[in-house]
Amino acid sequence: MSSLAELKKQQVSPHVPKYFTPVLVVGAILLIISVAASLSLGSRPVSLQEIMNGLFAEGTGSYGANVVESRIPRTVFSLMCGAALGVSGSLMQAVTRNPIADPSILGVNMGAALFVVIGIAFFNISTAGEYIWLALAGALLTSILVFGVGSMGRGGATPLKLILAGAATSAALSSLVIAIMIPRSYVMDQFRFWQVGSVGAADWSSVQTFSPFLVVGLVIAVLSASALNAMALGDELATGLGVKTSTLRLIAAIAAVLLCGAATALAGPIGFVGLLATHVVRLILGSNLRYLIPMSALTGAIVLTISDVCGRLVGRPGELEVGVVTAFVGAPILIILAMKAKVRSL
Repeated sequence: MSSLAELKKQQVSPHVPKYFTPVLVVGAILLIISVAASLSLGSRPVSLQEIMNGLFAEGTGSYGANVVESRIPRTVFSLMCGAALGVSGSLMQAVTRNPIADPSILGVNMGAALFVVIGIAFFNISTAGEYIWLALAGALLTSILVFGVGSMGRGGATPLKLILAGAATSAALSSLVIAIMIPRSYVMDQFRFWQVGSVGAADWSSVQTFSPFLVVGLVIAVLSASALNAMALGDELATGLGVKTSTLRLIAAIAAVLLCGAATALAGPIGFVGLLATHVVRLILGSNLRYLIPMSALTGAIVLTISDVCGRLVGRPGELEVGVVTAFVGAPILIILAMKAKVRSL
């Protein structure tokens, strides 16, 4: 086994993954394609000229240009939410050392949803700013509960125990959500569209509200990457390298909750994006979080934006909500991962 000095040297100057450059180039191309598709495709396809007119505020009054102009904030918001969910998934997997951890699988999204329902039912909240703070509180408390339950018994918080704790907690919170909504039809009307998970109602106000949470969460994630790499070697070795593991877990968990809670508050509980993005990147580039975190952000943005476009095309002349699309794609992948019986600690 490498000495602590060698491990520390590797941590300070990590090896660049073999396929990082080509993956980055492909990711950038896919990002451009997803943005172009989001601006041009929908219930009414638009031409390249109309896209340019909409982007540069030319041809005012043209229907196509107006359509593109209305899709710009939706596209930006979709990219931001996808990036937030991708990074949140990578952080949750690193903190729990669980390769299939995801905000939806661990019940974090449902905790955020419960608090939003409580706010609608008992405190008459209706604005994005109010949704965010309640969703963050619900996501944080649910994370603590799931990790606490999963840590009980022999072996501590193993991957399988965390998944079971998340599933049980999610089911219990879902029952509470239904119990609150059933006798209050007005709550059900307001909540049902949010619950599916959608970026369709996004505007520049949503982008502005979400931006501070995204920036803070991403900064914390990037700054924590090296220490999280050390923690993957084991708590004892990480402590020997000077990492305060308990503090690091808390900070990284807060960043994950900040990202997924804010995204859930504004877009609804969109599932499986963090699992898909992080798992795909890890298969290609490995588990070095210095590269995994930014590439998970890029992949998450692409996955959510393409899913939104697919929902528009499949549901024309209406649209299929993006949360339905990601669940349709993500659920089989989760089943395949579980069937491989490789739910070991990272």
